[in-house]
Amino acid sequence: MNQDSLHPQPIRAVCFPRGRLAFGLKGRAIGLLCAGLILALPGFFRAPLAFGMLAWDAVVLLAALWDGLRLPPPQSIVAERSWSNTPSLDSETEIEIAIEQSSATTLECSLVDDLPDALVSAPSTRALRVFPRVRVALRYRIRPRERGETTAGALFVRYASPLGLVERWAQAPLEQTVRVYPALRQGEDQQIFLARSRQIDLQLRQMRQRGLGRDFESLREYLVGDDLRDVCWTATARRGQLITRRYQTERSQAVWIVLDAGRLLRARTTLKAEPGVGDPHPIGHSKLDYACSTAVAMAQLALYSGDRVGLLVYGQSIQQRLLPGRGAAHMRQIVEALAMARAESSEADHLRATATLNRLQPRRSLILWITDLAETAMRPEVVDGALQLLSRHVLLFVAMAQPDVEAIAAARPKNVAEMFRAAAAQELTSRRELLLARLREQGALTLDLDPANLTSAVLNQYLKVKERAMV
Repeated sequence: MNQDSLHPQPIRAVCFPRGRLAFGLKGRAIGLLCAGLILALPGFFRAPLAFGMLAWDAVVLLAALWDGLRLPPPQSIVAERSWSNTPSLDSETEIEIAIEQSSATTLECSLVDDLPDALVSAPSTRALRVFPRVRVALRYRIRPRERGETTAGALFVRYASPLGLVERWAQAPLEQTVRVYPALRQGEDQQIFLARSRQIDLQLRQMRQRGLGRDFESLREYLVGDDLRDVCWTATARRGQLITRRYQTERSQAVWIVLDAGRLLRARTTLKAEPGVGDPHPIGHSKLDYACSTAVAMAQLALYSGDRVGLLVYGQSIQQRLLPGRGAAHMRQIVEALAMARAESSEADHLRATATLNRLQPRRSLILWITDLAETAMRPEVVDGALQLLSRHVLLFVAMAQPDVEAIAAARPKNVAEMFRAAAAQELTSRRELLLARLREQGALTLDLDPANLTSAVLNQYLKVKERAMV
């Protein structure tokens, strides 16, 4: 996928003053004024000497006035913000701030880029020396913290001359909407999956498994034992004898990615990212963030393999819906839709999602359903929805485990309170295993994984499905 099209567009604006009195004395001027107090000390002994302080302060203020008049107006300064790559979770994004000014004075600028909490924890101040009529830029890196749309604010500029007595305050209106995407899987690990997909495709082309799929391959004379439903009556009428159709394994299937955006996927986990994907230090994202990152990687691999990919993100209602398609434009639509997926505070309506999917995809397909199992005494509704899909589709059901619960269940209790906690965690873990076993008995493929290990396991399972021609 070409990520250049996902970059925020560069934005450029002329500065304007911050308020009516958009200037002030710098610390150097204030220090010089305070130094005049030293001249006031002799005034305690001889009164005429006290006027030396006033004369000193007058000289400093006149120098400050002259320095301030040399500073160009804010309208002569042009600021620009540009992005070097696509903002996405678990990856650094480089931002370039450029300043141009048309005066004849070199300016010492102090810049504060007003970025929201979704991009940085707190804005920082950066210094930049801007020469006359020369474009000068600085670059800094951020690591986006939340997925979705956010608004980058203005650029605040304080500038002074090299003398540094007075500074002016300006503001550049660089407000723009920035969309943070799920983690975009790249690097050697993705190339390995793509190479394996290519190898499987070549194997299927060589095998040409006739009779196992529903893709038309050729016509031949009817033989005893052939299914009468496969008889081609138009060819039979032309040739005067029974002619039957031969089929082969489908080379291109529909793959649906279904994401649960209910309350269970709001849970945050603090995990180490997969090697080569994210920050090696512990990070915290919601389960939905991990699910969206896995969905992007799955869509890339499936499209590369020749399959058509559809997307369904649901909560109480359907948030995002894309019919199966191919190509780079369709991949971009998937990434854009995943960036806008939002976890809801209420339980998701799984049966509505099942009904919607059955209506949109009447033919057999592979469905990747990423969700979680509610801790209730009754059978979760998501299991009922999954059982409805199994009569028609191949279902890869992925339950996102909670590492904290698994750690409590595996820990050895040291007191009574920890014993009860461990017993409750073990009961939850055992119940999850029973529910997933029930789905496996009905023919579903199931995974119960920590969010950080989700992507590789799902891609490997997809390749197994392709290799065995299960769809």
